[in-house]
Amino acid sequence: MTRTIAKSNVQGNGHSPSKAAQLFGCLFIFCAAALFYFSTAVIRWANQHVDLLPAFYVFVRFLTGFVVVNIVLLVKRQSINAKNLKLLAGRAIANTVAVYCFYMAVSKITLAEANILNMTYPVFGAVFSWIFIKAQRDTWMSIGAIIAFIGIYLILARGPLSITMIHLWGLASGISAAWAIIFLNLSRRYHDTQTVLFYLFGLGTIFTYAAFPSAIFWPSPTQAYYLFLCSGLSIVGQYCITFGHRYVSTVEGVTISSSRILIAAVLGPFVVGDPALTLRGWIGAAIIMGVNILLAVRKAKTA
Repeated sequence: MTRTIAKSNVQGNGHSPSKAAQLFGCLFIFCAAALFYFSTAVIRWANQHVDLLPAFYVFVRFLTGFVVVNIVLLVKRQSINAKNLKLLAGRAIANTVAVYCFYMAVSKITLAEANILNMTYPVFGAVFSWIFIKAQRDTWMSIGAIIAFIGIYLILARGPLSITMIHLWGLASGISAAWAIIFLNLSRRYHDTQTVLFYLFGLGTIFTYAAFPSAIFWPSPTQAYYLFLCSGLSIVGQYCITFGHRYVSTVEGVTISSSRILIAAVLGPFVVGDPALTLRGWIGAAIIMGVNILLAVRKAKTA
């Protein structure tokens, strides 16, 4: 498993991607970060006009994605080829939980807090690697993870250092997203983009409807507008991050994705009218960004 993770950015022909391919992979992942942020902004905009539960957004996101994937498969006359159902199911389950917890956080705390807490998944990814992969245990990575949690407190603090129960939705999204990214990189070793997304969106639709049937109904035109705008941005972002991870390693991908921390911190007051981060919050954001870079560097040295 260690070798698989370390070489997760090797293409199916056995060769490492070119520099140009790696650059495009990085750009796609950065675009995904921006798209994911604006998809959450849509939820906040919608709250001023309609009353929709987070589970409904999750359901429409996965259902729309499933339709899009099937259209792409028909147009390209391509069939899915599932070689490892456990990895595909693991990716789908972890991502569904991550998206639901993330949308719950968006509905309860500021957009910056929700996005930043969701972006703790590189830290949790390092923690999981330390626990389950003995060969990847590294003192500096462990110290970095501890420092990152200090950064989380600094971001959330508005005076006394404290985290309310509603912030746990954000932390839960970060934990489950870490597993989703790990499964994504492992899945890309065996599957093409369409196969990964077919199972992700298909299983995600089933899981969400089974868990929250009362939250899902036939929407009005205004409700449908916000539901599909949110899902559309998310789906394009999902394609970008899935494609991008084909050409970059796990740590490179999560490091670039961490740019959503800065996007959320800078745009929050302008896009959704959230209070600006305090100086303490900016220090916390810088700490998490720095830790992500440390994790990437240490991972590259031990790969």
